[in-house]
Amino acid sequence: MAKPIRVGITHGDINGISYEIILKTLADERILELCTPVIFGSSKLMTYFRKNLNLEEIRFSQVRDGEISDGEINLVNISQEEFKVDCGQPTEESGRAAILSLETAVDALRNGMIDILVTAPINKYAVQNDKFQFVGHTEYLQSAIGNEGDHALMVLFDDFVRVALVTTHKSIRELPDSITKDSVLDTIRRFNSTLKRDFAFDCPRIAVLSFNPHNGDNGLLGDEEQTAVIPAIAEAQNDGIVAFGPYAADGFFGSGAYEKFDGVVAMYHDQGLAPFKALAENRGVNFTAGLPFVRTSPDHGTGYDIAGKNVADPTSMREAIYKGIDIYRNRRAFDRASAHPLRKQYVERGADKTVDLTKEEL
Repeated sequence: MAKPIRVGITHGDINGISYEIILKTLADERILELCTPVIFGSSKLMTYFRKNLNLEEIRFSQVRDGEISDGEINLVNISQEEFKVDCGQPTEESGRAAILSLETAVDALRNGMIDILVTAPINKYAVQNDKFQFVGHTEYLQSAIGNEGDHALMVLFDDFVRVALVTTHKSIRELPDSITKDSVLDTIRRFNSTLKRDFAFDCPRIAVLSFNPHNGDNGLLGDEEQTAVIPAIAEAQNDGIVAFGPYAADGFFGSGAYEKFDGVVAMYHDQGLAPFKALAENRGVNFTAGLPFVRTSPDHGTGYDIAGKNVADPTSMREAIYKGIDIYRNRRAFDRASAHPLRKQYVERGADKTVDLTKEEL
């Protein structure tokens, strides 16, 4: 019997809704039929939030000496100290607790203790300190667990639409210099690869959005389409990638044209994420493609405005776990097929047999 997939879950910002959505998600014991959850947090915080929010009690096994109990909810205590909770407010302490959870989980990834990482939301300002100066999970994970040559790609998706970003956490002022032929082409190529490997599309169809309104109106509203986007699409097509565009973002989403494509490349954060979140509602998932490990997260923030009120919807957290498992399985199947493209598996008399089809046999 195959070992259950182990899903590590960080507790994010403790002053937000993270513990609430984690506890609500894991209250459904059917999740243990799919995976072994491993929370990187604090048993004291779990008890505090369960009681204060009057949530259903869940049973969990505390991990000692790295020994995970498959078939149960596991908890790795990141510290013996008591973290002060101040619901709805980003604090230095909540930032420190978020970093400690994330760093402990990343160590577990490196050591093979967990297979997938699901991160609860953090406050990007609260986590900044002398040692941690990353603007988000994507950038930190690229630095911490990316191999040489890896390039993290932010992908937001649900069952119906997948959006990749050429630029992520940049100010609007910086964007024009970041939109180049190379940056757009690199994103298209990497998105095409992840749609094949992680989402199981044999020949993905990719739509590429314009940078300027109305596709720049032939240079009247900007020339990035002529200098960067159109040349990048042309070169991607020469590589055999099925890419089309550029499309003006407003009409593209407003007309429902996105339904004809397997993925959408947006030039910047809000261009892609604003329409995506409107379409996905509470089902959206954030995925960091291009890394040696699968990492997903809910597509929402810390929820300070509703923290401590027991009204947070856990759907996106639950989807992040489910979709992380799907991607993990797709990736394993793709890698096996790619490693042995001419290998045929069959079952004979109840026992697995493997035949290698060499050129001579073919």
